[in-house]
Amino acid sequence: MNTEQLNKLIRTRRSIFPHSYIDRPIPREIIEQILENANWAPTHRMTEPWRFIVFANESLTSLSQYMSNWYKENTPSETFSEKKYQKTLKNPLRSGAVIAICMQRDAKERVPEWEEIAAVACAVQNMWLSCTANNIGCYWSSPRSILEADIFLNLNEGERCLGLFYMGYHNLPELPGKRKPIADKVIWK
Repeated sequence: MNTEQLNKLIRTRRSIFPHSYIDRPIPREIIEQILENANWAPTHRMTEPWRFIVFANESLTSLSQYMSNWYKENTPSETFSEKKYQKTLKNPLRSGAVIAICMQRDAKERVPEWEEIAAVACAVQNMWLSCTANNIGCYWSSPRSILEADIFLNLNEGERCLGLFYMGYHNLPELPGKRKPIADKVIWK
């Protein structure tokens, strides 16, 4: 890959949501490749804090049931939305895979927690770029239901979930980007 190809890959990365996914499974080998690329993210003191739980095929149903039941049980009746409930129920089922993005805190706390979270975010960026290169749509969502899913996800001590990474093939055209000029965000000294 040359610089021009890299620039294009980075600048065409987009959030693609489950309502745009088509009914096409993502091969396990592709998911493994995406996760291997995540594994090469920068990590201070080599803590490698990223952890992933992959939901694919039948396990998407259990995720869907957990998420929709959590919403129903934890939303007051006056703010409950049937539309949001249905979206919560259907989004995992529309996806080719959903990956729980987790962080295992360094037991010795050799680095600040924010650095561990930043390392996980870098791993997710690698996943996002890998998905883009494979024409797989994706987006990172962090609903309260999954942030409080320690028991459902069977997390270890010191581990926490930072969200879900929804993935699915799509037929959308290349979408235009929306960024303000970098010159507005940089001061040269």
